[in-house]
Formats: sequence, structure tokens, C-alpha cells
Amino acid sequence: MKWDYSDSEDLKASGKGLFITCEGNFQYGNATLSYYDPDGGKVQNEVFYRANGMKLGDVAQSMAIFGGRGWIAVNSSHVVFAIDPDNFRETGRIENLPSPRYIHFINDRKAYVTQLWDNRIFIIDPQRYETTGHITVPGMSAESGSTEQMVQSGDYVYCNCWSYQRNIIKIDTRTDRVVATLDVGVQPRSIALDKYGKLWVLTDGGFYGNPAGHERPSLACIDTERFEIERRFRFDIDDAPAALSINATADTLYWINRHVWRMPVESAQLPELPFLREPEYGKFYSITVSPYDNDVYVADAIDYQQQASIGRYSPQGEIKDVFSVGITPGAFCWK
Repeated sequence: MKWDYSDSEDLKASGKGLFITCEGNFQYGNATLSYYDPDGGKVQNEVFYRANGMKLGDVAQSMAIFGGRGWIAVNSSHVVFAIDPDNFRETGRIENLPSPRYIHFINDRKAYVTQLWDNRIFIIDPQRYETTGHITVPGMSAESGSTEQMVQSGDYVYCNCWSYQRNIIKIDTRTDRVVATLDVGVQPRSIALDKYGKLWVLTDGGFYGNPAGHERPSLACIDTERFEIERRFRFDIDDAPAALSINATADTLYWINRHVWRMPVESAQLPELPFLREPEYGKFYSITVSPYDNDVYVADAIDYQQQASIGRYSPQGEIKDVFSVGITPGAFCWK
């Protein structure tokens, strides 16, 4: 990515709000960052470009906030940017990463960054903006490796290995080593940790011709102490569940399977009716639940070529707001 600079603007954010990372189109370098003020119902688009006078890069994957900074992983540009979440100005960057996907902070001197097409999770020092080491995932090919989202319980980080993979790995943060691996089915796509400390894993089942196989997708509940599956719910073979999320009280799961579905973590079966139905001309793509009021935000990618829209819904499923963001909004980050 060539970082071309132009004029910048002085922007400001409210005390609390929602960042939306918009992937853009692969190899077009048109990823953007949007910011939504839920109290005022106002959205600011392309805030990274406007505040810094340069483009965000190619495929913005995710964002996390830690230590008073917002961290944005831009995978095809091989970079993680750090910004001031109040004015969107860059404070530093970590470059030369293979293909950064998600970042998880262990403490103020150590964080993990997962990668696509690599069998390593990189260890970084967020204070010095540099790579300090890596964790090699046992049994994973260096060419087709894939590590994705991370959640932490005690001293252990749990990570799903997604593309062409089928495992959840357990990492001891004291030694930065993988201490256990669990086969959960073909392509575990997203994960969430509930209030009981149970790990929920959504697999997409792969596809016809997938080297990792093709099977019915599933939603599995894992006991993290024993590190084994204690419950599993199966979808139909042609379903494509994705975007597993959980509310702030960690007692209700949400996911997208064409429509938006939700389920209490104590449920003994999958829901029969969706929480929200997909629009006739659109494509639900990502989801988040507000930690402030439990409103549900759903991104409609439409055709992946134009500005997408975000729908804000009450916990009862009533529409409260709709606003436009960039192309293909793939992830959310609450401030």
C-alpha cells in the first residue's frame, strides 16, 4: 500500500459511540472507518482519511480499543494502525505483518495478532509499536494457516482456526504457547464467551470441494475447564451461519444465517423463528449488540459495491435508525 497524504480535518467524537470498519473491495485500497454517535444519531464516514489525510488501506478487518487507543487491523495492507479514538488521528502503526485479522490485548506490553494464510500468531508490544515474537500453531500449514478471533478466560486465550481449518486452540498467556487443540468441525468461523465462562463456536461447515471437508454447520458450546464440547446444535447442510455475537450481559447469542437469529445461552434448541428478517434486496453481513442499551446493529452490505447501510433495532426488533457507511462493513468496535 502506498500511503499518499493530503489535507486533514479536525474531528471530534462523543464520549461513547460505535466504530465501524468497512472492508472495501480486495485490492482496491478503499477500506474506510465510520463512527456513529448513538445519543445524537449522527454518523461520520471516512474519519480515518479525513483526520489523517491518507487512506486506511486495503481490507479493514477489525478494530479493538485498549489503553486509550483504537487499533485497526488492515489485513491486505499488512498493518495495524493505532489511533486516538477521540479525534481519529494516528498515534502509531505496526507494519510488515503477513495478513492481520484480529488483535487481543493481554496487558499493556503484550498483545496477540492473528493472521490469514500463516500458521503464526504474532506477539506485539503496543507501547513500542513493534513485533516481539510469534506463536506457531501446531499441525497447521504455513501456506494455508488461518487464525481468527480471540477471547480470554483467566490465563488462557481461545482462538478459532477458520479458513480450511477445524480447530479451536488454547494458548497459555504466561508462556505464549498452544497447550491444547480441540476439533470442533469444519471451519469454525466465529466465537463468543458467555457469562458462565462457556465458549460458543459457530462453524460454517465449509463448502463443496473444500479441502477441509463439507458438513452441516453447527453451533457448539465448549466447557473451557475440560476443553470439550458439551452441547452442539446442527444447521442444514446448505445453511451459512456467520457473525456470532453476544450481548453485554453475555446471556444471549446472536448470529446471521440469512436472517438474524438470537438464542439464550441456556436454550436447549435452536430458535424456530428469526429475530430480524433479511431485506428483500440486501445482504445481512455483520452484527453487534450495544453494551449501553442492548440495541442491535445489523450491517446490510447490499451488493458489496456501494455504500452499505446499518440498521439499529431495539431489543424488541423495532427499527430505530438507519444510516449509511462505507463498502462492506465487516466489524464493529464500541467506544
